[in-house]
Amino acid sequence: MKYLFILFIAIISFKVSAQQKQFPLDDSGKFIYYEVVDVKTTPKDSLLMRANTFLNADKKSIVKQNSTDSSITAKGKMVIDKTILVAGHPSGEVNYILNFEARDKKYRYWLSDFEYIPYQRDRYGNYVATTKVGTALEKTPGKLNAGEWKDILESAYNKTAKFAENFKKALATNIVDKQKTKANTVSTKKW
Repeated sequence: MKYLFILFIAIISFKVSAQQKQFPLDDSGKFIYYEVVDVKTTPKDSLLMRANTFLNADKKSIVKQNSTDSSITAKGKMVIDKTILVAGHPSGEVNYILNFEARDKKYRYWLSDFEYIPYQRDRYGNYVATTKVGTALEKTPGKLNAGEWKDILESAYNKTAKFAENFKKALATNIVDKQKTKANTVSTKKW
């Protein structure tokens, strides 16, 4: 009976570990997060304006590099947190490159060139980068750091998926209409 119970627990743990999401590989063997989105009613110019507004809103973590009449390239970073029970602290950052291309009624974007830079505490108690040179996420670590690297990959994927969800929401909403409605409302009762 106890062997059956141990076997049952092992099967459940394998199923849970197999359901983890992972980055797919591109043609050059690097991790990539790629998505093509069809938008029925939005023209290309409006998509580019919305993408620029989204990228300019978060200047601390995203820096725009190049932009043309149909594409945008930007560099960004995500802070990876390490949580133990209740307390958490940043364990490092993942740098990436965001590419965005728009056409009439559809757009595509992809995040690639992921690099991990670990953090450590400085003498003031702040978490700072240990080096400026990052380690590619595709690089597999040794046996000692395999568990920690797996957690970093999982956290990086989750942060990337959350970023992609926010990016799609920003491109789906019309920011100009929101700004116009806020500007037109004038209250004469409060002054």
